[in-house]
Amino acid sequence: MSNNSNTLLAVIAGSAIGAALGILYAPDKGVNTRKKIAEQAAATKENIADTAIDLKDRVVNKVATEKQTLDTRVESLVSDVSYKTEDIINTLEAKLIQLKAKNKKLQKTS
Repeated sequence: MSNNSNTLLAVIAGSAIGAALGILYAPDKGVNTRKKIAEQAAATKENIADTAIDLKDRVVNKVATEKQTLDTRVESLVSDVSYKTEDIINTLEAKLIQLKAKNKKLQKTS
């Protein structure tokens, strides 16, 4: 995403510089040249504003997507841990039964 925004920004900047240089070197009255420069500056400002809004929207969408992905991963992890916890409890209960049986045998022999 950074590469795309840098490329887009470079194209806009290059266009603005090229247009400004073309206007400055074109044979025209100063008033007309200044008017053209002002118009080009306004257009460039609008392009940059549009690009900034587009970039902001893409970042917001990317963050929202990443958050959803993270939420899904966390849910999956919690679910996995829950199953593992159940397995551990079952194993501990089985061991406890074995230990109680062993303890009963030891109590009878004493």
